[in-house]
Amino acid sequence: MKVVVVESPAKAKTINKYLGKDYEVLASFGHIRDLPSKDGSVRPEEDFAMSWEVDTAARKRVSDIANALKNADGLILATDPDREGEAISWHIMDVLRAKKAIKKDTPVQRVVFNAITKDAVTAAMANPRDIDMPLVDAYLARRALDYLVGFTLSPILWRKLPGSRSAGRVQSVALRLVSDREAEIEKFKPEEYWSVEAQLKQAGKSFLARLFSVDGKKTDKLAIKTGEDATALKALIESGQFNVTNVEKKPTKRNPHAPFTTSSLQQDASSRLGFSPNRTMQIAQRLYEDGLITYMRTDAVQMAPEGIGMARSVIGKYFGEEYLPEKARIYQSKAKNAQEAHEAIRPTDMFKRPEQLHIDADQQKLYGLIWRRTLASQMKSAEIDRTTVDIAVNVPGRKVELRATGSVVTFPGFLTLYGVEASSGEDNDDEESRELPPLAVGDKPNLEKVAIEQHFTQPPPRYTEASLIKKMEELGIGRPSTYAATLTTLKDRDYVRLEGKALHPEDRGRIVTAFLESFFSRYVEYDFTAHLEEQLDQVSAGELDYKTLLRDFWRDFTAATEEIKDLRVSEVLDALNDLLADHIFPPREDGSDPRRCPTCGTGTLSLKLGKFGAFIGCSNYPECKHTMQLSDAASGQASEAAAGDGVLGVDPESGEEVHLKSGRFGPYVQLGEGKEPKRSSLPRGWDAASLTLERALQLLSLPREVGRHPETGLPITAGIGRYGPFILHDGKYANLPDVEEVFTVGINRAVDLIAQKAAGGFKRGGGGATQTAIKSFEHESGPITVRSGRYGPYVNQGKINATIPKDTNPEDVTLEQAVALLAARAEATGTKVKKAPAKKKAAAKKPAAKTAAKKAPASKAKKIPEDETPPF
Repeated sequence: MKVVVVESPAKAKTINKYLGKDYEVLASFGHIRDLPSKDGSVRPEEDFAMSWEVDTAARKRVSDIANALKNADGLILATDPDREGEAISWHIMDVLRAKKAIKKDTPVQRVVFNAITKDAVTAAMANPRDIDMPLVDAYLARRALDYLVGFTLSPILWRKLPGSRSAGRVQSVALRLVSDREAEIEKFKPEEYWSVEAQLKQAGKSFLARLFSVDGKKTDKLAIKTGEDATALKALIESGQFNVTNVEKKPTKRNPHAPFTTSSLQQDASSRLGFSPNRTMQIAQRLYEDGLITYMRTDAVQMAPEGIGMARSVIGKYFGEEYLPEKARIYQSKAKNAQEAHEAIRPTDMFKRPEQLHIDADQQKLYGLIWRRTLASQMKSAEIDRTTVDIAVNVPGRKVELRATGSVVTFPGFLTLYGVEASSGEDNDDEESRELPPLAVGDKPNLEKVAIEQHFTQPPPRYTEASLIKKMEELGIGRPSTYAATLTTLKDRDYVRLEGKALHPEDRGRIVTAFLESFFSRYVEYDFTAHLEEQLDQVSAGELDYKTLLRDFWRDFTAATEEIKDLRVSEVLDALNDLLADHIFPPREDGSDPRRCPTCGTGTLSLKLGKFGAFIGCSNYPECKHTMQLSDAASGQASEAAAGDGVLGVDPESGEEVHLKSGRFGPYVQLGEGKEPKRSSLPRGWDAASLTLERALQLLSLPREVGRHPETGLPITAGIGRYGPFILHDGKYANLPDVEEVFTVGINRAVDLIAQKAAGGFKRGGGGATQTAIKSFEHESGPITVRSGRYGPYVNQGKINATIPKDTNPEDVTLEQAVALLAARAEATGTKVKKAPAKKKAAAKKPAAKTAAKKAPASKAKKIPEDETPPF
């Protein structure tokens, strides 16, 4: 018997069926060990020695593998066919040898397969090899680089920029792309221009023609600057006669795109299906483990010969021979590192149409995208006739020309399958897609109307997750298989936020970027990061020793960090004030100095650093206490309260003024002045601009006593705390669902909420209430509910809770998604999902048998993505 080790239980189960009783297939649950998140895990002074720690959850897995090897004839490492999979195999072998679980005469072999099918697995078993140590070295170099950058830069950030989370080798460069684009948008000055378009009619069919030239000079997009010019041109065209002077027809072809790589799949799934890169990879992982697609982490666009042959057979069967090119299309990979270039992502059996598969809706959508892209890549090109028509406007003394363009698809080719949007990111010109009526030289079309329209030039668009991935790939930053993890890190650390599909840099992210650009510019340069990737590729190709790479990098990097260790915070702030001036000190409408303090009139506004991050303050502090948030400063909407003029009125009881102010944590109300005036922050959802004196006094009256508990006689109070509105009784909290209820809740309602908590209706810790289910499903294993918790939305079934991904709306979660999330959580924690017991007829009671409590296996070891900064 031979022991086979793969990453996941799903793969283990499928592969075990293919191999039979002579093999025992076990799962490692991803990486079994990692670098501990503490100083000293990578030691440059010891020639970059690395200390690895076996995950607590992985010890049981390692023990199971070691026990299985006692009577085994060999060990076969069958982890994923990429650098990460190679590293997992190396870790497993290294740990087992250290435990002396591998006998001297026990052969250790490495096999790889690009698809979990019987043929692929059987072929792999027949062609074993040794572990590819250059690939492992490249992994070690990446892990060491990411660790050293993270553990060196992050503490500097903490000291110099309080409130910052971390920096990373690839993460920080991706953040710079988003921040730089935002800076471009802020600096952009819109330019006015006008378009002139005539609607003409020929042979009963209307068509549009744009103004092309006036007096021999072409009217490009920005040629017509004012409405007056556009109106004059409109009148000129309306006064003329029209004559077709030239008709040019040009046949063109539109070629299909190559099959998907990891990057292009993430981009297309984002554009067409609205999936985040992380969600796309989760779904693709399941499709791969179910044997439906080939391996989904790849830089290659090539298909195996059997894949090409299958695609051509499917095209001939479903679409006809006329859609097949004479020869198979061969695509060339742009990946520089051939060792990491596996086959492109494709269905393992293309005869399986998407609608024939019994899989969940999201899996079917992604499989359909892959299926269509794969087949389209082997179909004939689309044939299109593009027509350009020049039309003279006969006006005495002037020469005016219009141009109409259009196209007609004469043979759809691959568009029959894939649709007119055959590529993500390709712009389709509306003019080119119009169909024109039959026109010939000498025709005299009639004018129906002339339309003029005002336009303004637009700034470059913000990056979407798809376009950022595309840009990173173009620049050679990071690896496509790790982009999803990089984007998730930026969002989780509140460096960027997603609004719709657009990525917006948070102020925290922009400050970190500005700091790194000012003091570590080399390490956030696009060319430098891309060059480092090329060196890592050389390591994986066996052309460069990874220790040499690390020594060269560390020598220069430590020199750069030494230069700023003694840097004063004031110097940091001066640099950030200059670099972020357009963002935090935008020009004022009255033309006055944007950095002059609006409160004292003499101080200078400057970036300040507090315990919880950056804010804007006055140089005359403490005499002038003017502060505002960066977002207020950037939008030019600093609260008047911050200028000392926000007096809402006078409290009738105390006779003191009630002020509305803006602090670094947002707007707040304050009663009177003095050493310790009473203050209260505005609750979420309250608009400072519409706040009244009455509402401000309500806030300042909190906490309020609701009454005394009828049983204990102790007071019940209502207030607003860190986690929202609450009631308090005898040291125990219960949440209120609405801020407004703080001011109106009565004794009966309060007592009822307290009773619910006593009965277990509320979670412990911060008084967080168990929320009412957002939605629920019936399932054979028991009811499933979607809930909103203190740390975000989650799905629940029995004792299993699974977090819903950030990019998924909890109200849109389907039963299939809920089951998948719960299954993944159960697998991670080793919890078994028991089916709900069937209802039985009443029967005589029997004594319950005592059962020994079984200890649940610990959670699985995570597969650590490359280019990921260690968590801090």
